[in-house]
Amino acid sequence: MKILVIGPSWVGDMMMSQSLYRSIKDLHPAAEIDVMAPAWCRPLLNRMPEVRRALPMPLGHGTLQLGERRRLGRELRDERYDRALILPNSFKSALVPFFAGIPIRTGWRGEMRYGLLNDLRVLDKTAFPLMVQRYVALAYPPTVRSAKALPNPLPWPRLRVDENESTTAVSEFGLDNGRALVGFCPGAEFGPAKRWPHYHYATLAKSLIDGGDQIVLFGSAKDRQAGDEIIALLPANERPYCRNLAGATALEQAVILIAACRAVVSNDSGLMHVAAALGRPLVALYGPSSPDFTPPLSHQARVIRLITGYQRVRKGDGDQGYHQSLIDIQPEQVMAELDTLAAAGKEN
Repeated sequence: MKILVIGPSWVGDMMMSQSLYRSIKDLHPAAEIDVMAPAWCRPLLNRMPEVRRALPMPLGHGTLQLGERRRLGRELRDERYDRALILPNSFKSALVPFFAGIPIRTGWRGEMRYGLLNDLRVLDKTAFPLMVQRYVALAYPPTVRSAKALPNPLPWPRLRVDENESTTAVSEFGLDNGRALVGFCPGAEFGPAKRWPHYHYATLAKSLIDGGDQIVLFGSAKDRQAGDEIIALLPANERPYCRNLAGATALEQAVILIAACRAVVSNDSGLMHVAAALGRPLVALYGPSSPDFTPPLSHQARVIRLITGYQRVRKGDGDQGYHQSLIDIQPEQVMAELDTLAAAGKEN
């Protein structure tokens, strides 16, 4: 069986989609899975053993370009895929498999995709409350109508990183000073409303540095300012032990370095899901977004959240745009969870 998956465009969603690929291989061990996704996803897909090939989606997020999608689909006809699974819910995401003439095209109903999808599923959000369940359900027949009918536990995402890769990367970035690495992921999409305040990160960083660790800040270029703000609050003699690599690493380098961390502290972000898939002890900090939909999929993760429900906010009402529920999470709480994870690791 040859399967084409039209993958998601966000880091966290791409990580959760690995549970689908693992489920397909459980059901059909000989299946060949190709994933079409933006080129930046290749470093993640290349570390998923279930994926045969990562096919680049050259079209930008949100653009239709009907003629180009027709061309891409026709180029794939020679692959003779047996089935396509379309993970995004948009109309345009279903076009390439349609033009490729793939006989079975499966996906949730989404935006008016009648005809483009011939295995059209109608989503009951209460039956599949987690995003990862909605992905995995597409591997099964439409008669599977609730998460209760899926395997328990689900196969969670797991990225492969060789220990030698991490050792080499730690050396190349000048982090091989004898101190253990603790990763911070202080960024999040849509601004500060989903971010733990930089001053809390700085307080936690100081405690960890005083205890003999070094801090590595991960993220994209737009997260670099948040990292600089954390470092600026540290005493001058401790700043050398807090490195801001936001925007200074490619995604693949960040993955390799996160694999080398003894623990990670992260907002609700794509890198949080990467850390979970790498099996790193992880403290995930949630505010208005909800772990009830996209939790970190790891037994090594601890979630701290002080409110319930989901709030669709883009700007917090606290100081500097932070959300009050994240302001209220104290560094001491996070340190306590890190200590608990460390103690559990020693017992194992």
